[in-house]
Amino acid sequence: MTTLLGEYVLPAGEPVWTSTLVDVLAMFDVEEKAARQALARTAAEGWLSPDRVGRRVRWQLTPPGRRLLAEGAERIYGFGSGDRHWDGRWLVLLVSVPESMRDLRHKLRTRLNWAGFGSPTAGVWVTPHPGAEADAKLILDELDLSTQAMSFLANYGALGQERDMVTSAWNLSEVADRYESFIDEFAALDPRTPDAILRAQTLLVHEWRRFPFLDPQLPNELLPPRWSGTRATAVFNDKHLHWREPAQQRWTELASS
Repeated sequence: MTTLLGEYVLPAGEPVWTSTLVDVLAMFDVEEKAARQALARTAAEGWLSPDRVGRRVRWQLTPPGRRLLAEGAERIYGFGSGDRHWDGRWLVLLVSVPESMRDLRHKLRTRLNWAGFGSPTAGVWVTPHPGAEADAKLILDELDLSTQAMSFLANYGALGQERDMVTSAWNLSEVADRYESFIDEFAALDPRTPDAILRAQTLLVHEWRRFPFLDPQLPNELLPPRWSGTRATAVFNDKHLHWREPAQQRWTELASS
């Protein structure tokens, strides 16, 4: 549902009928009941508001929904294509949450992972992107942990190996495997019909939007040789550009029928 809203409803800027969302989700073997439940949950979260027209209902994005989807789209579509230049500095964040506060620990871990941080040891979070300090502060403020945290900017010292720290902080082998699976699924995919292109484009974006949670976008100096993320990014950008216009056109046809 989120992928459909971000890829088609947001750029169209028009309300969408319940039947359109149900019919498109059926292309992915989502049953009507499950589709309507997903729609209800999305509305309950404040992303959509209903507008009844006779016996039919159409949905429009709320201002918070548009903002969240726009922010997500900016990160998803630009992911993997940024500048990898690095000055060698690390942002180090020290924050400790008691084991007894498991829910808070989970929220902190999830949100810092999303912001690109890795944890080489308990209570220590690192990223080669010093600019992420603003994101870290926002996260810690919202979780009421700022008074318990400390941050530093530093270069790696003489003890130990920098790559060993990277290996401890992030599971790059797992990320590489996910990239390889993405390449295997989409590199040779060549849909020909309008519905097939719409389905392929939606699956492409749906799978790609997972990678900002998985890949910390490390500088080239810290990546394994022949990093599969480079090729996966090229596959995504090429396919998304190639399928975008016909997929959008098919969505418009379905939404207006």
